[in-house]
Amino acid sequence: MKRTYLILSVLFSMLVSANAQWMWSIDKMNEIKKELDSPAYSGAYKKLIHEADLEMKKKPYSVTFKEGMAPSGDKHDYVSLSRYFWPDPSKKDGLPYIYKDGESNPELEKYDRNPLGNMANAVTTLSLAYFYGGKPQYAKKAVKLLKVWFLDEKTGMNPNLNYAQFTPGSNDNKGRPSGLIDSYSFVEMLNAVKLLETSKYYTAKEKAGLQNWFKEFIKWWETDKNAIVEKNSANNHGLAYDVQLAMYALFAGDEQKALKVIENFPKERLFKQIEPDGKMPRELSRTLAFHYSVYNLYFMVDMAFIAQNQGVNLHEMSSPDGRSIYKAADFLKPYLGKDLPAWPYRQISGWDGALQSLCRELYRLSAIDPSREDYLELYRKYGKQGVSDRNLLLYGINFGKPYSVK
Repeated sequence: MKRTYLILSVLFSMLVSANAQWMWSIDKMNEIKKELDSPAYSGAYKKLIHEADLEMKKKPYSVTFKEGMAPSGDKHDYVSLSRYFWPDPSKKDGLPYIYKDGESNPELEKYDRNPLGNMANAVTTLSLAYFYGGKPQYAKKAVKLLKVWFLDEKTGMNPNLNYAQFTPGSNDNKGRPSGLIDSYSFVEMLNAVKLLETSKYYTAKEKAGLQNWFKEFIKWWETDKNAIVEKNSANNHGLAYDVQLAMYALFAGDEQKALKVIENFPKERLFKQIEPDGKMPRELSRTLAFHYSVYNLYFMVDMAFIAQNQGVNLHEMSSPDGRSIYKAADFLKPYLGKDLPAWPYRQISGWDGALQSLCRELYRLSAIDPSREDYLELYRKYGKQGVSDRNLLLYGINFGKPYSVK
């Protein structure tokens, strides 16, 4: 094991400088950039620029802008409501809130979860628009959003999730372990931030400031009691914990920590959560069983891309009894094109959306492994994303054979 770790460490060190991205292929993206006017990419590019132009008109986001205040009394602390908890109708004050699996409480809008996601998505969109469009104003706005959310003394977020997904009336309104999934939007965002390194607006000061913020966040991530519970979670939350830790470590410059997470991922996550036939029992027990199965697959594919860009073919790894990412995808794919009654588990809403999410993951798997043309064919047959799908700009579409997009 030590020898394997040493070999992978050497490969890792060689590849870190060669890869300008941690999840996407910069070589593929540069190829795409040369073909933006082609029918294959023009639709996705136009939509990207349209979305970036909309972000240019919006105000920055900050945890200090919310209506309420964290129980700590510090406006810089992130606060979010547990999505599936609602006021107890049998109580005059509704406290403590009660659980309704799969039913989102609209009170989420009052707190920081949506602003965090909106900020991260805006930074990603603007960074991609800067890379593909070359206009410096996109990078300038992306950096401004990063500074307001993370770095400004008046508006910056404290590097913790102490009050993420709190349940009103319970545990002194402190956060829950599941709250760590709130920051998953940072994963793609940090990958996109790498695209800003050619901009004069993303200076060494901003880069160092962000790296220091995530170094502090990692300390909290690895030591907080809620974080430790989340680390030990046996469902999609455990996978999301690892993917985030790997990305944060890479961004902060701790490559060895990231490599260790990647090395442990198959045995500690994949092979424990996926059955030999591809079922993921923890996700199938939910009221949105198909959605959460695809959600878990999404985390797996993200980690597979991160691993591949570090020289580790995680997507090819299989347990002796056949547990693998492919098995998880293969268990779900027969339901494409089927109506909800064909699914033998619960899915109380969002069937069509979940099917399209699966199409996107099959597309990404065909990008990470072009030999899986069966996945690409299923995306072509059932996917409704069409020519405006942003994934076209991230992963390309041809994979060695002509393809006429819808």
